[in-house]
Amino acid sequence: MPPAAVKPSFGRVALIGKTGSPEVEASLRELRDFLRKRGCEVVTDAASADLAIVIGGDGTMLTAARDLVPHRVPLVGVNLGRLGFMTDIGHDDMREGVGAILDGRFSTEERAVLDAEITRNGKSLLRTIALNEAVVGKGSQGRLIEFDLSLDGEFVYTLRADGMIVATPTGSTAYALSAQGPILHPAVPALALVPLNPHTLSARPVSVSDRCVIEIVLVRAPDARAYFDGFGLAEMAQGDRLVLKRSANAARFVHPPGYGYFVTLREKLRWSESIEKLKKPE
Repeated sequence: MPPAAVKPSFGRVALIGKTGSPEVEASLRELRDFLRKRGCEVVTDAASADLAIVIGGDGTMLTAARDLVPHRVPLVGVNLGRLGFMTDIGHDDMREGVGAILDGRFSTEERAVLDAEITRNGKSLLRTIALNEAVVGKGSQGRLIEFDLSLDGEFVYTLRADGMIVATPTGSTAYALSAQGPILHPAVPALALVPLNPHTLSARPVSVSDRCVIEIVLVRAPDARAYFDGFGLAEMAQGDRLVLKRSANAARFVHPPGYGYFVTLREKLRWSESIEKLKKPE
């Protein structure tokens, strides 16, 4: 039976990509034609799709994942960016990778998401989510902030620093990694607490259970801001509280054949690269 007659694993597929880029738009057109030939309905409302295919880089993938978490729509990414930790399929392998998924050759994975709330004087200022990380950081004045950190109501410490990153396993290879935080395997039920340029040599990144409720209270903050997955969503002031806990929702990803977490790390972080070069014959 020809491939076009085989019912695809995902009938309704949404395509997501930044407009204005000739490369992205060309890829979207190519993929739209390919999906229709495979018997898929290409929809514009990603929230109602069976699968969302994101074309671009990790930033585009992250934005799409945040939007689709409440709708439980799984995603897969075609990498047109630089690093591509979250986009599994290379552009040159787009048809092959997507075709394999439509044929039923794929794996699925759920990734932890954080629920975040900022309160001031007992009133809620902001509720949002974070797939990669939540950050409390200094603002435009560039002055250190001081904050209290508590876990499940237990005081941990007061710290003066540029800020604090609270990263999920997905986000442990993003901003937190550049701040010398630990890499957390996605299956590990943990969060990474990574201080940003602390004003003490003893403050180090710590991994904690993702069942913890994390609370950051600003003690002294002439200028502070809260960021969620890189989006600066709220100005914060002295006395404000940021409360973080694992969400009941999760981000859902579809991986093509051959995907492996450590394969991705080796490729993106260039592990073993010098050894492999030594093994190559002259």
